[in-house]
Amino acid sequence: MRDFLSAAIGKTVRQAARLRGGGSALPGLVVEKLDPGFLSRVLGRLPYGVVAVSGTNGKTTTTKMIVEMLEAQGLRVFTNRTGSNFSRGVVAAAVQECSIGGALDADIAVLELDEAHAMYFIDRVPPRFTLLLNVLRDQLDRFGEIDTTAKLLQRIADATAEGLVVNREDRLVAVIGERTRERAGGPEVRGFGLSDELLSMFPSDDDFHAGALVAGGADRGEADVTLVELGDHEAVFRLDGDDHRTSLRLEGLYNTFNAAAALATVRMILRAGPVAGLPAGAVPSPATPAILASLAEVRPAFGRGERLTLDGQPLELVLVKNPAGFRLGLASFDPGGVDAMIAINDQYADGRDMSWLWDVDFTSLAEGGVDTVSGTRAWDMALRLEHDDVAVGRVEEDLGRALREFRGRTGGAPRRIYCTYTAMLELRRALAELTEVEDIW
Repeated sequence: MRDFLSAAIGKTVRQAARLRGGGSALPGLVVEKLDPGFLSRVLGRLPYGVVAVSGTNGKTTTTKMIVEMLEAQGLRVFTNRTGSNFSRGVVAAAVQECSIGGALDADIAVLELDEAHAMYFIDRVPPRFTLLLNVLRDQLDRFGEIDTTAKLLQRIADATAEGLVVNREDRLVAVIGERTRERAGGPEVRGFGLSDELLSMFPSDDDFHAGALVAGGADRGEADVTLVELGDHEAVFRLDGDDHRTSLRLEGLYNTFNAAAALATVRMILRAGPVAGLPAGAVPSPATPAILASLAEVRPAFGRGERLTLDGQPLELVLVKNPAGFRLGLASFDPGGVDAMIAINDQYADGRDMSWLWDVDFTSLAEGGVDTVSGTRAWDMALRLEHDDVAVGRVEEDLGRALREFRGRTGGAPRRIYCTYTAMLELRRALAELTEVEDIW
């Protein structure tokens, strides 16, 4: 009866909110207040349990990869597809997809969780599996120094019941893995990582300040999945000692490394099978060719190297939110022959402190310059580019006007927009009136 009442109230609130143009998380907020145990009951019935994905960078794309790879193996997956990674967003997604009786038509939940708001979630729903991606300086006004973020991720690892996947190349995340291995009765720990040759392409936060990369060698520990080679929309991953080349639809260096994380997580889930004592259908085999084939079909999540078509030319949206992410975004795409725009906002979801822009090297944009800089921190961005001798054509704080003028001045070549999170959402809404834009995953 509690599940029925909570689901009914949540669905009613959702319908009312949609009619009034309200936020998608409102039903979750209402149900959380009225029935704090709703989510734990609903997710507790899933045969394969709950997978938590957290870390500073790459949560949305990596969650999407894991979901689509598991679905390709025959599992029914519940997830927070909009990327609303606070607990109320997860509850809202559950309300939307559950039956009027509060049952989800799913075998497993794969959930992207904000590092801080995960604390509320794990107190109610301990994950069966957890993937920890990285710890980078991001939203300094929320988290302070990176050690604070690491402590939050440690708490998620401590709450994990059966399996933990960690980034071998991130010092703070690797330490969490080591502590978990040493804990009696803790979950199995597996890693994903890079070959020695690729380390310099994916700097950690330490590398920005210490100026030294982690030395290759045995001290980095074993990795269940290793990214050993990068190509043009293809990569080579080492699994069980064998190298496997696969094509990819993903864009960007960072998404290829995230693919290694997703592979390690999917392999762990499929090896474990369903939770003992819970009913489940046919158990998929963790066969490497099938898993890699499903990875090859995954497309980028919205704004994460997303490619649209505008006026007959490609337009790429590249999300940037911290020094490492912006650096890899610049390194992932050839600046030649592309008209560029940068949109920087400082709303809560972006982080108020934009001082991290000074830790990014923008000299790769110097030859072609940047046509337009926009957003609430447009002038800060323009000043930063000036210090790297990058010419800026126009500064326009209003995103809508900036996009219209950017479109009007360009069009003879592909376009690319580097943007923070809220700027990306606003630009996607404006672009949806001009071209086909995929619904938010």
